[in-house]
Amino acid sequence: MKKIYYNGDILTMENSDYEAIYVEDGVIKKCGNYSEIKNLVCADTEFIDLQGKCLMPSFIDSHSHVVSLASTLKLVDLSKATSIAQIIQCFKNYIEENNPTSEEMLIGFGYDHNFLKEQCHPTASDLDKISTTNPIMMAHASGHMGVVNTKTMQLLGLTDQINDPVGGKYGRDEDGHLNGYLEEQAFITIASQGSKENKNLKTQILDALKIYASYGITTVQEGYMKQHEFDLLNSLATENKLFLDVVGYVDIKNNYSLYRDNQQYHHYLNHFKLGGYKLFLDGSPQGKTAWLSKPYENSGDYCGYPIYLDSDVKKFVDMAINDKAQLLTHCNGDAASNQLLDAFNDQYTPLRPVMIHSQTLRPDQLPRLKSIGMIPSFFIAHIYYWGDIHRRNLGQRAESISCVHSALKLDLPYTFHQDTPVIEPNMLETIWCAVKRQTKNGVTLGTDEQISVYNALKGVTINAAYQYFEEHLKGSIKEGKKADLLILDRNPCKVAIEEIRQIKIIETIKDGITIYKKDI
Repeated sequence: MKKIYYNGDILTMENSDYEAIYVEDGVIKKCGNYSEIKNLVCADTEFIDLQGKCLMPSFIDSHSHVVSLASTLKLVDLSKATSIAQIIQCFKNYIEENNPTSEEMLIGFGYDHNFLKEQCHPTASDLDKISTTNPIMMAHASGHMGVVNTKTMQLLGLTDQINDPVGGKYGRDEDGHLNGYLEEQAFITIASQGSKENKNLKTQILDALKIYASYGITTVQEGYMKQHEFDLLNSLATENKLFLDVVGYVDIKNNYSLYRDNQQYHHYLNHFKLGGYKLFLDGSPQGKTAWLSKPYENSGDYCGYPIYLDSDVKKFVDMAINDKAQLLTHCNGDAASNQLLDAFNDQYTPLRPVMIHSQTLRPDQLPRLKSIGMIPSFFIAHIYYWGDIHRRNLGQRAESISCVHSALKLDLPYTFHQDTPVIEPNMLETIWCAVKRQTKNGVTLGTDEQISVYNALKGVTINAAYQYFEEHLKGSIKEGKKADLLILDRNPCKVAIEEIRQIKIIETIKDGITIYKKDI
């Protein structure tokens, strides 16, 4: 398959300027002047007139959970609920529309207690108003906490005698009885059991890949791979059904053998590979479970909490280094970030470890990342979605949340992500967030940390390719690289900042083949 793209803005992310590019068999073969390139090709070449639109490298997802996104596609959507009563009604509407059996598990996703009228999490007694026979589970938008009803607690054997897990918590009422609220490890363990009930998840994963493609993304991530997620993606790869590149990171605590025992996937096989390991060190700042070095505002001496002891983190880091495997580590709080940095002992490694989220990572900690060769991957859209909550919870510290400009000044590679399904994988919105740094209430958080549109684009293209050790294949328009491309209706570098979120994805191209095209 041979194509020439011409007559538009070609944003290469290589500081080079071309009139046209020639693609053959999924590879960019030639970049240069249109008149020169058109004379080099055969008669069967297809000419693609961009008609003034923008051609650029496709977006690369540096951290999300593709299987989790797939599982949410058939769940009760709670993202618009603004009260506990609305949550209950959402479930009742689902029951009326889908007519589940009286014992079928009902799962909701996307509520946020910060935006509920009650300013608190629902409890089991609230969910019991939906059903006392159906087990019910609902996940917080962050994915780090949730609520179950009494029936679910009974089925799981959760009694008042159960102890809080390390790095988690079971909610209790004033009398000390479990109230259905689960936090961090307590919730994550139960949520993973619930996802296994879905018998249509393989089909839904393919639907999830279509969603990523519609946002211009051609490389996606499964950022917390256990046996269940591996089995699903292995099956789809074996059947050669994956049409985006999927990179999985294996739960290092309980499933590390998946990486060691499946070396055939240490490189892409039918669009699937294992990138290394994943480790969690704390929770979320909007849920006040991220581990901070100083207390949350108006919370006494409460700083959140770690999941592991320092010695455990050191053990996990050494495991990854010994296996020569990349380690992605969830660190939202600056104390968690420090724990990870201490585990590496400021020693350089060529394995490009990644600090995922890096929300309250401090600018003064960045030189330590650079000395290690560690990449901060910022969930920078937090500024828009939860920035007003962070101002309340963090005070002045919220100004330097996602300190990407400080990283840029150190020439430290950085990437951006959406942690999908926490929010949609909207890369253009993320670009806007990095440039504007504006909350939902219109407050600018940290003008010193604003960056240019071009530097923001690097976080989801060439830098993201670098994170995956794929900078020689992806992330820019250059001869010899994959034809993973994107056509936009406008050049993000040539529009007003406020227009960036309105730019439309016209076409997404993977290995030279169109996998998404906007209906016009």
